[in-house]
Amino acid sequence: MLLPWILPLIGWILAPLLPGVINRVKAGFAGRQGPPLLQIYYDLGKLLRKGAVYSRTTTWIFPAGPILTLAALLTASLLVPLGGQEAWLGFPGDLVLFCGLLALARLATLLAAMDTGSSFEGMGASREAWFGALAEPTLYFSLAAVGRYSGSQSLSQGLGLLSARGWYDVDPELALAFAALLVIFLVENCRIPVDDPNTHLELTMIHEVMVLDHGGPDLAFILYGSALRLWILGSLLVSLLLPSFGSNPWLNLGLGVGGQFLTAALVGVIESVMARLRLAVVPQLLVGALTLAVTAALLGMI
Repeated sequence: MLLPWILPLIGWILAPLLPGVINRVKAGFAGRQGPPLLQIYYDLGKLLRKGAVYSRTTTWIFPAGPILTLAALLTASLLVPLGGQEAWLGFPGDLVLFCGLLALARLATLLAAMDTGSSFEGMGASREAWFGALAEPTLYFSLAAVGRYSGSQSLSQGLGLLSARGWYDVDPELALAFAALLVIFLVENCRIPVDDPNTHLELTMIHEVMVLDHGGPDLAFILYGSALRLWILGSLLVSLLLPSFGSNPWLNLGLGVGGQFLTAALVGVIESVMARLRLAVVPQLLVGALTLAVTAALLGMI
């Protein structure tokens, strides 16, 4: 077995590569060269060297938002397994804490956006709160279905057991849970078809409009937190789909990391071949994902 701290350390280091993979895939579809894979590392270094500017209308909530968001995501990264390897802080019932940490990260971003008093940021916060109210139950039911199927309420043990089983024991409830988690992956990371991270029209933004007033280290925390959220939720998808091969932990971990980059490439393909949904249609997508998750949970009780 690998040392328990290696898994989150790899995630913290490699997470910023995922947006780079997405951008390169999208650039390839558009016939462009695209930005370097390491571009976000350069951006983070540049932002960390700058100072932050705060409006006189904001309170301590505004600078505390990015810090609290990043702290919640860093803690959540300690709870997710990858490549058949157990998480550092795995324990029975940790999926409840995991979902709560993601909700706390969203709440911190919402409060920081509303603290500015900007109508645009308040509009984005309202949309994020509405979509989050539908996404969080879907995540709970999806993980609950996986827990009931594996017989464990721990993310490490449950997803690790599924990874060990591989593709030999495929169940409909797992397929439904995976489909629901894929939708949650796109929603939580504000990707197409739910949100466009590259848009410049405030009226159609969701996540990007909430961070318009952040700059310097605060914006660096937000950018890194977005990449870390991609890694965390991608770990759930990879652990659910990709099996372990043999007893070599390094091989399995390498396959898990490779699965993360394949997931990022899939996101790039989705964003290249699909258009963004109208805002009125997004709740329907989330309700459909919630229906899949609830069905998966109910099948696990039969």
